[in-house]
Amino acid sequence: MAIFRRRVSREADRYHADQELGGDFGALLDRAREAEQALRAKRAGGASVEELRAAGIDFDRALTEALRAAEAVQRVTLGEKAYDDRIARRKARATPDGAKWTAEVNRLRTLREEHRLTGIARVPRASAAAR
Repeated sequence: MAIFRRRVSREADRYHADQELGGDFGALLDRAREAEQALRAKRAGGASVEELRAAGIDFDRALTEALRAAEAVQRVTLGEKAYDDRIARRKARATPDGAKWTAEVNRLRTLREEHRLTGIARVPRASAAAR
C-alpha cells in the first residue's frame, strides 16, 4: 500500500521566512516604543508641526514593522498546516499560544490604526488667499 504525503503549498514555504522575521519581534517592538517616546517628547516640548509629522510617520513605520513581525510569529505559532487549511488555523488559534499571538496582533493593529487616524500631525495647506 502506497502512502501519499500531502504536498506543502507555496504559502507554507513562507514558514521559514516567517521564522526569521518573527525572531526580530522584540527588537522591532522596542524600536516602536522608542519612536513613541520620541513622539510624546516632541509633543510635550512644543515642537513644530513638521517635526511632529516626521515623528508620527516614524512611529507609524516602526509600528508597521513590529506588526509584520508579530503576524509572522503568529503564523509560525499556528503551524505549517494553518497556512493552507482554514480549520487547522482556527484550531491553532484556540490554543493558549495561538490566542496570545492573535491578541498581540490585534492589539498592535488597533494601535497602528488609531495612531494613523489621530496621531499623525497634519500640515496645514496654504490657503487660496495666500497664493
